[in-house]
Amino acid sequence: MSAEAARAAELLTQLSNPARLRAFAELVRRGKEGSSLAEMSFHLDISKPEAGEALGRLAGLGLATGSGDGYYRAQPDVLREVAQALTATLPIVPLLREYPQLKSYFAHGRLTSLPPTMSERYQQTAELLARFLAVEGVLTEDEVNRRLAAVTDDVAAVRRMLVESGWLERDRAGTSYGSARKLPA
Repeated sequence: MSAEAARAAELLTQLSNPARLRAFAELVRRGKEGSSLAEMSFHLDISKPEAGEALGRLAGLGLATGSGDGYYRAQPDVLREVAQALTATLPIVPLLREYPQLKSYFAHGRLTSLPPTMSERYQQTAELLARFLAVEGVLTEDEVNRRLAAVTDDVAAVRRMLVESGWLERDRAGTSYGSARKLPA
């Protein structure tokens, strides 16, 4: 597991505790004003020791800061940074950097929508996904599906797009696929 994945897992594990999650949400809601231990205890309807434990854990994780004035403030950017670092480790992201015009079709390393069928973006998306598949030789439909499932929920539509755009060639039985043309360098 990468360091980014481990950090994200730790943050999410700690936020799975209901008191910590509610405390973090309350700190985010309060913004720069923040909250004292007593206010947090009151708003969450928990004891001061429970509120102190929740705020202390959040501060230890970097999700909150405690100041000399006794107030805690949320640091929500930490979650964004961890999510961005985790997204950067996804397999399609390095290729997507070469196709910045296609970023709007992806979210967190996953294809969320396809461009219109006859558009230039459709052809570019097909090329990007063909490069991602990196087909050498013949693949079974299951192997193509497994590879595509790493970046899309609609595997059938993307597989069909790759065949229609000429990047994949399907055998007559529809069970095997091979590269239909050479990928650009």
